[in-house]
Amino acid sequence: MRAEFAVLAKGSEGGGAALNQVIGLTAAAIVIAAVLFWLAYLHRTRRITWLKNAADRLGQWGNRPGWVALPLALFITTILTALFGFIWDVSLHIGKGRDPGPLANPAHYFILVGLFFLFIAGMLAVILPLDEKPGPAAIRITRTWHAPVGGVLMAAVGLYALIGFPLDDIWHRLFGQDVTLWGPTHLMLIGGAGLSLVAVLLLEFEGRLDRPDPDRVDGPFLWVFRSLAFGGLLIGLSVFQVEFDFGVQQFRLVLQPMLIVAASTIALISARYTLGRGSALVAVVFAFLVRGVVAVLVGPILGEPHNVFPLYLGIAVVVELMALLPLIDKPLWWGALTGLAAATAGLWLESLWVDGMFVDRWPTGMWPELLVTTVPVGVACGALGALLGLVLRGEPLPRPALRRGLVIATVLIAAAATANGLRIDVPENASAAVRLQDAEPVNGGRMVAAEVTLSPADLVGDDPEWVQLLAWQGGVGSERPGRGLVIDQLQRVGAGHYVSTKPVPVYGNWKTVLRLQDGRMLTGLPVYLPKDPGIDAEEEPALNEFTRQFVSETTVLQRERSSDYPSWLFTLASLIVLVCSLAIIWALAWGAARIDLAYRADVRAERMAQAVRR
Repeated sequence: MRAEFAVLAKGSEGGGAALNQVIGLTAAAIVIAAVLFWLAYLHRTRRITWLKNAADRLGQWGNRPGWVALPLALFITTILTALFGFIWDVSLHIGKGRDPGPLANPAHYFILVGLFFLFIAGMLAVILPLDEKPGPAAIRITRTWHAPVGGVLMAAVGLYALIGFPLDDIWHRLFGQDVTLWGPTHLMLIGGAGLSLVAVLLLEFEGRLDRPDPDRVDGPFLWVFRSLAFGGLLIGLSVFQVEFDFGVQQFRLVLQPMLIVAASTIALISARYTLGRGSALVAVVFAFLVRGVVAVLVGPILGEPHNVFPLYLGIAVVVELMALLPLIDKPLWWGALTGLAAATAGLWLESLWVDGMFVDRWPTGMWPELLVTTVPVGVACGALGALLGLVLRGEPLPRPALRRGLVIATVLIAAAATANGLRIDVPENASAAVRLQDAEPVNGGRMVAAEVTLSPADLVGDDPEWVQLLAWQGGVGSERPGRGLVIDQLQRVGAGHYVSTKPVPVYGNWKTVLRLQDGRMLTGLPVYLPKDPGIDAEEEPALNEFTRQFVSETTVLQRERSSDYPSWLFTLASLIVLVCSLAIIWALAWGAARIDLAYRADVRAERMAQAVRR
């Protein structure tokens, strides 16, 4: 079938969802949207009062307007729901493989509910203001209706994430299922939820300067709450690393420290500059507790593959120490210098946690390239974090050309570092001779130890990122080895000669792959792949002895991907996702600049002086 018409076809096992599931999800979305718009109509025409009363009562507790209090309360619940669903979904894909459809995966319900209510929380902030203009930065919708910038942005990022669901199904119909977190439409889903925390911080700032009781001083609890919001931002910006947290990343290891630096410098530098002493540490502790609870729920309690996550403590300590410098009075320079310190000393401290807790340690030979990529990202994201801090403190931003250039430069630097991490070399005429020895079976399933001889013998150096056997997607549950995920870091016994340290499964639905990464070289070969009639894939048997060629990892880790489409179609689809993503980044930057211009101290003082003169 021509790829141009595949989107209209019934979904296959390796493609999109069945049409009845697509229709069901579409109908549910239409009903929810209709209810939301009907509620908005009743509220805006004053036919109901309970919504405003509930929002105002909640706002009295924290001395915030109702159009901030109710959306933020709803947001906290929904974003935690979405985070739990997201981590659970990733673990299910790692432990079980692809989904029969979106409604067959229980984690998808949590994600869908979370993203729907993220959008609804933003829309509540938009529809709640009635007789008031919600601050000087408010966006005019009609002659008498104004909406807070943070609310509009929250609704926008929620809608952006929600659009990722139908686009993801279209993507699978065209290109097959990409069983990786870094599929373009997957990045829309997680990126929208992660970036929503920026909108939340902006909305809270708008409400803080429009308090119902201006003379009432915020207590320490609200300071803690705002610090926790930055912890949420740290979690949100960390979602792009989750494949590393499970040890099943399908790209080079040098990306992990870069992503850690990007997330931590933006979140922690903005937190420290906005809230002062100790806020970066509070944010890190909160992020650790939330991720820890979710990891326990998904792993030991639900029986899925376990995951670990970055600690960020060393980077937070570096940020707090750098804030003691007088340079903090020049926030952009301080942010850039702190980003440099975070990408060097802070990252070294983080590496101690990584080496002790993660599946893949950071080898010494990776550090030169690591620093080349993380230092520019740290400097740029550190300055960007300081920019966000300026907005959230109501201080003047630098001139438009400088701030716009900084945002664009940060995007380009992060894109270049990402492109570098995605650049791989697949060796030609390289192979491995594998000898398997049966080990004690598990529940009747075949377990093996391996002896591997690489050809050429110098294919891998003395300190590679990994030489491992990965067995995954074998099924979840405590009776399964590793709950569906087993990773064995092979032991080097000679030049090009490696042996197992523990048995791996080669039966049933397990996919067992020999993986190598050394610098830019990233490759793998199948040890055992089951027959998969759903995608017309034949079995790769686990023979007692065999020699196989190394190939691109994608061909064995993402068997469901299709190549039956014109090359221009994939490029066009990727560009559409890229444009949508850049539009969201631009919207957040525009909203922050609009708020800063409206709320900064010098502008407010000038407006007050003009009012007195009149």
